[in-house]
Amino acid sequence: MTTAAPAPLPDSPYAVFRLVVTLILITLGSSAMYVIAVVLPSVQADFGVDRAAASLPYTLLMIGFGLGGMVMGWLADRYGVMVPLLIGAVGVGLGYALAATAGNIWVFALVHGALMGFAGCSASFAPLIADTSLWFARRRGIAVAVCASGNYLSGAIWPPIVQHFIYDLGWRQTYIYMGLFSFVTMAGLALLMHRRPPSVSVALATPRAGHGAHAAPSQRPFGLSPGTAQFLLCVAGVGCCVAMAMPQVHIVAYCSDLGYGAARGAEMLSLMLVCGIVSRLVSGAICDRIGGLRTLLLGSALQTVALLLFLPFDGLVSLYVIAALFGLFQGGIVPAYAIIVREHFRPEEAGTRTGTVISATLLGMALGGWMSGKVFDLTGSYQAAFLNGIGWNLLNLIIVGTLLWRTLRPGPSGPLAATA
Repeated sequence: MTTAAPAPLPDSPYAVFRLVVTLILITLGSSAMYVIAVVLPSVQADFGVDRAAASLPYTLLMIGFGLGGMVMGWLADRYGVMVPLLIGAVGVGLGYALAATAGNIWVFALVHGALMGFAGCSASFAPLIADTSLWFARRRGIAVAVCASGNYLSGAIWPPIVQHFIYDLGWRQTYIYMGLFSFVTMAGLALLMHRRPPSVSVALATPRAGHGAHAAPSQRPFGLSPGTAQFLLCVAGVGCCVAMAMPQVHIVAYCSDLGYGAARGAEMLSLMLVCGIVSRLVSGAICDRIGGLRTLLLGSALQTVALLLFLPFDGLVSLYVIAALFGLFQGGIVPAYAIIVREHFRPEEAGTRTGTVISATLLGMALGGWMSGKVFDLTGSYQAAFLNGIGWNLLNLIIVGTLLWRTLRPGPSGPLAATA
């Protein structure tokens, strides 16, 4: 009689293998977020619309991304992460193909929202981050950071590639090739993710190193009801990502308006996101030592500094430097939200709650992308759009600072609660 092989444990070699596959899947599934920023000038010219209308596909994509994240998180909790990943492969692949045939900006935008956002990109981000958080215990912060770096790796890889093919083939043919490649590779990799995470009890029994370890999951995170705590994290996520969207979505168009050309803007976007990868990895290591809330507060404060630097400097060299600093300063913000959820909420709700909070950050990106374009149309300049982003980021800082204060004070919301 043969005995079944033991199930893989947290932090095992199999967990590392899943992390590598996850990184590739996020890199592929997140491509549409950055491809749309590169094609924005071409789409605007092709359809003859203003900047706000040309920003609509990105806005709907991010709204779909955000709303879909909650649904895909629930599916992952119920059926395992492979199911939403297969749905995502179809959504991204079919979305690119249909968008390539769009005859107007409204059809183009709708396809981005419904297929590439809701059914596509959403399946390859929040569910995979939640899944990774359940496969690691001692080094959860760095593992989630590596996983989330796929999003920025996507932004570093795809813009120059897509810009090259747009010049040679046009944006429509480029979209068709992106759809075919994305579907084949994502579907194949999804089949490798059939195992369910280790049991919650095993994950919790594994000791974690670092300051964040004492933030045990609680029935009342931050001394608040779970619903109230999650709502505040969602509002903070919207605020920080409205600010984040301004450079990430409009840097290509901004450089075109300044006379530097779309290619220079695509290079800056790639540089920003390469530095974001470094930031995410460093922030993950920091998070394992000081916890998610402190890491989020640090990244949000530095993001404000970077946004302020865009106001007085618009020279070509200056913009390259500021783009790099922006990536270095804010790369760890979104992964920190996932870590906060795992530190302060019950682990069996990881997929749904992480999906909801991450979805809020994506909705913030959607709102920020559209809002920045609208402010540009009203003022003829991106200066006011940068100021708008700074204001939203201050809202994020206030909420995160308040939650951190509640965890530090003695009493039911502070450190004593974690040991109760």
